[in-house]
Amino acid sequence: MSKFSKDFVFGTATSSYQIEGGYDQGGRSLSIWDTFSETPGKVWNDDHGQVACDHFNRYKEDIQLIKELGVGSYRFSIAWPRIFPEQGVYNEEGMDFYRSIIQELIKQGIKPVVTLYHWDLPMWAYNKGGWVNRESVDWFLEFAEVCFRELDPYVESWITHNEPWCASFLSYHMGHHAPGHRNIEEGVKAAHHILLSHGKAVELLKKDLGSKTPIGITLNLTPVYAPTTSTNDKIAINNADGYTNRWFLDPLFKGAYPMDMMNLFSSYIHDYSFIHEGDLATISVECDFFGINYYNRSLVEFAGSEKFLFTDAHSDYDKTGMGWDVSPQEFKELIYRLRMEYTKLPIFITENGSAYDDVLEEDGSVHDKERTAYMEKHIQAVCELENEGMNIAGYYLWSLLDNFEWAFGYEKRFGIFYVDFNTQQRYWKDSAKRYKEIVANRSVQKQAVK
Repeated sequence: MSKFSKDFVFGTATSSYQIEGGYDQGGRSLSIWDTFSETPGKVWNDDHGQVACDHFNRYKEDIQLIKELGVGSYRFSIAWPRIFPEQGVYNEEGMDFYRSIIQELIKQGIKPVVTLYHWDLPMWAYNKGGWVNRESVDWFLEFAEVCFRELDPYVESWITHNEPWCASFLSYHMGHHAPGHRNIEEGVKAAHHILLSHGKAVELLKKDLGSKTPIGITLNLTPVYAPTTSTNDKIAINNADGYTNRWFLDPLFKGAYPMDMMNLFSSYIHDYSFIHEGDLATISVECDFFGINYYNRSLVEFAGSEKFLFTDAHSDYDKTGMGWDVSPQEFKELIYRLRMEYTKLPIFITENGSAYDDVLEEDGSVHDKERTAYMEKHIQAVCELENEGMNIAGYYLWSLLDNFEWAFGYEKRFGIFYVDFNTQQRYWKDSAKRYKEIVANRSVQKQAVK
């Protein structure tokens, strides 16, 4: 039987805008998600995160759930508008909230892993051009520096950015996330400035401040496949992989953007003068670990009518409630590729989870068999990878709580704890009980859910 090593880290994860609420408490100003959610039709059912899980007022209760799970680490993010509600105006009260979270975690024996940016850009920054404006790098560094100076002694590790692909391409090119723009040039510029701010934040922490606290970045990576081995489908795979994965992996680990994608984008981008000399050396600064968010594979096929020559193909895999393929084997293949082509850094799976249509029973139980099976298959894959010497250092199950699932509002539930958003009551799902067993046994060997 495969077991996890004694040093392997088990955790769970959340993000600020998805759970905190308290949008007008503690001196916080508005973020782009507050404004985006106010636009009719942008979010399912016109939902918003003004209250969400009310974690701002219930964080001690939620940390108690984490303690009862038995995991050793909790990954959360800091809401930038709480720390700088206006440009250059530091809000001590906002920082006190995160100090309180960290103090409570440490009191309960849980190690804090802090993500600086999980998409809630302050509206004041957006009004000045957001991530399309190169000055955003300086704004982010001001935010990062005060977080480092105030919290670093108590933080187990730092993550600069969560899923730059979502914060740039999904938000500025495809328009599905805030701020909802549809411009490829803006998307590429935003991606560059986010990556540049990552590199500069790493340099700030390690060189300027002399901290020994580990720091890295988290990418959402999606291995790409096609239904055939035709030349056209190989083009589809290449372009989809370039758009989703290589555009972020290559600058981080190879110090260059992929030339084939630069050529592909050049029809829509006037020039690349926004990439300054020295930028890529900064982006590719050495980190201490690499974070990966993994949910599913992608199946694509050639489409000559599409700008980048690919579109989604039909897949007969089992699906989650998001319509995403359940694909643990492809997850393993992704890790093998990363080890061959990109990095030897310790890898943390900083998010992995699934949404399904949960039903709260009258007795307070939630029998989420599909999520439990998804979780078991992927944790088993992680265990196998670790035993194969792939240097997988930890696994964070997404998510602790049902929450505001971005453009899907409250329709999609990823939590292992069910949240009744009318009462804010939390309920253990079977997946949470099963995860507790796995963590306690450090093995995916079957146990009876109690």
